[in-house]
Amino acid sequence: MYCWGEFELQKLNILTKKNTFCHTPSALQITVTETAVSGLSIGERVIAILRENGNVSVAVRLNEQTGSSWKPIGLTRHAKIAAVCVGATHVALLTEEGALLHWISSDVSSLQKCPANLQNRQVVQVTCGDHHSLALTKDGQLFTWGQNSNGQLGLGKGEPSTLSPQPLKSLAGIPLSQISAGGDHSFALSLSGAVFGWGKNTAGQLGLGSKNDIPVPVQVTSLNFKKTVHISCGGEHTAVLTKDGLVFTCGSGHYGQLGHNSLRDELRPRLVAELWGSKVSQVACGRYHTLAFAESQNTIYAFGCGEHGQLGNGQTHNQAVPLPVSLPQDLSTLTEQRNESTIKNIFAGANQSFVVCKPKENCLASHSNCEQIKTIWELDLEIADRWMSSNSKSWTKTKRTITKMFSSASCINGSFLEQSSGKHYLTSEHQCGLDLSMARQFFEKLSRNEKILKEVERVVRQHLLPSLSSSPAAVEGLRVYLILPELLRVLLKQQQGTQLAISLAEAILRLHPDSLKTLESSWCRIGYSFFKTMVKNFHSVSRNLFNLIRDEERDHSRSLGKTVEMLQKLYTVNSQRLSRLSDSQFHIEEINKFFAFLKFQVIFFYLSYWMDLEMRKRAIIIFMKTVLSLTRFPCIFNMDAKKDVFHISVNEGRHCTPLRACNTLHVRRQTVLQDTLEHLQSNTHDFSMPLEVKFMEENGVDYGGVSQEFFSLLSKALISMDSKPLEVLEESELVWIMSDDNQAEVYKNIGITVGMALWNQHLVNIPFPLALFKKLLGKMPTLEDLEEMLPSEARSLRALLDYDDETLEVLEQDFTVKGQDLIPNGGEILLNRGNRQKFVDLYVDFVFNKSMARQFEAFAEGFCCACPTESWKMFHPDELRMLVYGETQYEWEDLRKVAKYNGCESSDLLIQNFWSVLFGLSKEDKLKFLTFVYGTYRLPIGGLAKRCLNIVRLNMDNSDEYFPQANTCFGTLRLPNYSDIGILREKLIHAINYCDVIGMS
Repeated sequence: MYCWGEFELQKLNILTKKNTFCHTPSALQITVTETAVSGLSIGERVIAILRENGNVSVAVRLNEQTGSSWKPIGLTRHAKIAAVCVGATHVALLTEEGALLHWISSDVSSLQKCPANLQNRQVVQVTCGDHHSLALTKDGQLFTWGQNSNGQLGLGKGEPSTLSPQPLKSLAGIPLSQISAGGDHSFALSLSGAVFGWGKNTAGQLGLGSKNDIPVPVQVTSLNFKKTVHISCGGEHTAVLTKDGLVFTCGSGHYGQLGHNSLRDELRPRLVAELWGSKVSQVACGRYHTLAFAESQNTIYAFGCGEHGQLGNGQTHNQAVPLPVSLPQDLSTLTEQRNESTIKNIFAGANQSFVVCKPKENCLASHSNCEQIKTIWELDLEIADRWMSSNSKSWTKTKRTITKMFSSASCINGSFLEQSSGKHYLTSEHQCGLDLSMARQFFEKLSRNEKILKEVERVVRQHLLPSLSSSPAAVEGLRVYLILPELLRVLLKQQQGTQLAISLAEAILRLHPDSLKTLESSWCRIGYSFFKTMVKNFHSVSRNLFNLIRDEERDHSRSLGKTVEMLQKLYTVNSQRLSRLSDSQFHIEEINKFFAFLKFQVIFFYLSYWMDLEMRKRAIIIFMKTVLSLTRFPCIFNMDAKKDVFHISVNEGRHCTPLRACNTLHVRRQTVLQDTLEHLQSNTHDFSMPLEVKFMEENGVDYGGVSQEFFSLLSKALISMDSKPLEVLEESELVWIMSDDNQAEVYKNIGITVGMALWNQHLVNIPFPLALFKKLLGKMPTLEDLEEMLPSEARSLRALLDYDDETLEVLEQDFTVKGQDLIPNGGEILLNRGNRQKFVDLYVDFVFNKSMARQFEAFAEGFCCACPTESWKMFHPDELRMLVYGETQYEWEDLRKVAKYNGCESSDLLIQNFWSVLFGLSKEDKLKFLTFVYGTYRLPIGGLAKRCLNIVRLNMDNSDEYFPQANTCFGTLRLPNYSDIGILREKLIHAINYCDVIGMS
């Protein structure tokens, strides 16, 4: 071992004189009875040297008046020591078994056992600041104790100092690889390079961009993706080493210890440029100086305070740039001599520097900092093989290991890392850093042993999931939610895991919104197979829970709600993925099949036959309560089921109204708009009641057809209003809201019309664009929506995104539209390559939001007032539009397929003539025929196949003198027995063009 700087250590077999400084490396003469040094730590008043045989030498600095500067301490111990660390006046020793011992400067020479909350834990790392300590356990928990004057324990603002180790809960679940402590500040490093700092920060030593003390761990985001592998702390500065051999420093630069050729403090980690290309493998911080070892060059660099010769350059002045240490000849020329010593480790004390060497033949290469440190448990295929090969005798030990590993979120989060090219160091919300295929192999191996698999499930459900933090400190803390679905996958294959799936769903839904958003981002980017596994897991459990609710009296609705909510979140993520699952993979067919034939009068027969009457009544209540609660999760329904759920919710909303009560509206055909507005202004209506329309001076009874014709007439009247609240766009023939905000009441009434039609299951013939329905559902319209509504404008905007700089300059386009600023002072800002995307986004926002904000607010208020249920929100925008506006794809053959006949057969000449005439009509007349029979030419979702057509043959005298009759409420067409096809054509065309009066028939 070589040492330079201040040392007075003769009592530890280091032969020097009192108050002697060594300005260049000198070999320390250690007696031959001792083995080589493996570790060394020096504090302000304590030094400890660890040898490879596990022996430790400790000395304490005494006052100068005693005549002896250092006093050796004989420590009583009974275990081999694996690591040693000292603070200003205390020593922490770690045994090979993971027990932590400590000694505080006093006359007591025996080591003290660690406090009770660490006695039964296996510690893998310990580090000391001046007056505080940190310990990392094998299961990934971090404990801190000691002085907390500057928040160096990380326990929070105002927390007192403590002699009892306290778990640092804010880092729970983060898989840590290293801990480090400086004078009064602390650091923790994760396996994937996330750096957390807390404590004293008066010189910026935490690298957070300020000089405020930090009482809780905060991530040093400027070090993200730098692949940090080691952190060393000095008195008030910090050095960070990356996997690529780069060194970053921050904190106090008063003595030049940051290596930036400057004496100023650095508040954020800054690359030590002079070490660029040296590929540093070890760094060590003294109190005011720094060492860096470049193995490939066999060179140690030093910078900072040199007052005591600790820089090893033969001088006692400070230096602010890294310069090589003047190594002895036998070290500097080792590459040329076969049997010379080689550098193994470097250490920095308060004012000293040390190099531990080993014969080259016994140490082929030095170790990097990170290779010397023990880390936490990790799951891997080797452990799975070991568990699988265990027998009954070793089961107790295996079970204990399973409990320890699977109850530790840190352990699971640090497992199955993507090691290829160090990808896990790039962990972010866009990159989980996991090799999920390895996780799948691991659990597939465990699935071959039912006993092991059940024990893993028990531990995860009872211990791991309840312990998970709702706000992990970093992305790595969320990996558990990507790994556990692979366990769930093998459990569900064996008809197990339902309760685990429910518990996992609950844990995910407990996450803080920010953490959940990060997890969703990870879901968006994981492989197709693994995302599909998550969907299948929750889909399978949801399906099983629904069947239990249907077949049992017990209420599983809460559990079902959790797993279905998970499906809904995954469905939302699926829409953002490049490789997507189909919508049908989220549908729960058992629910959809139920709605396909659910009728309230036969629900008793749908429930299990073995239930008695009272049991069935209770089951109905539970069942319907569950069904209606599921409307918040529309992904599980197909379109038909969504419509059924909506209709059920409408009927539920009418249960509180008096029997046979209706919202009756009296109108005249010629003044349908005026009469309707007068009715709405009277405030005598209840929109939750069924609508009943009566056309004055007509005898029709409204069973649905009259109301539908009313909405067709009202739609036409609204579009042609004199005040023009709605504009028919010439290019797309769609209808949009005019940008006149002085007609709020008109837009509210338009919204009421649309909402009232939807509530009463009718269609309105106002062709609004998809953007309107997006806005109703809280979704933002896009450029694609503008393309549907205003194709030319959308094309122009797309062209803007492709123009070169010269063309953009010629345009001289500013940030205004129709004389209105898109942004403050928009008229003074010209379009260029850098801001053109922003201009396009603002233009779209102006058209769909800014220019008609008040109008739409009034429209939405009216819509929600007239459709008093939340269940319409489960539809997608395109589905809601079709529900309101209907379809326009006409497959006329479908109408013949659904037709039913009364008093005739499909083979009759009258019927054959009818179809020949109908199919031969112009498109305009065909649409008039639909209006004649159904009150509208708009089609329900599913098209003509969803219509019913009842054709009734009328046998009467002089049949050629009569016109066809229609009952719009029931889709009935009455055809007189015409003598030939010509008369049939003439009478039918006249009827569909002129017979618009509704009467009793």
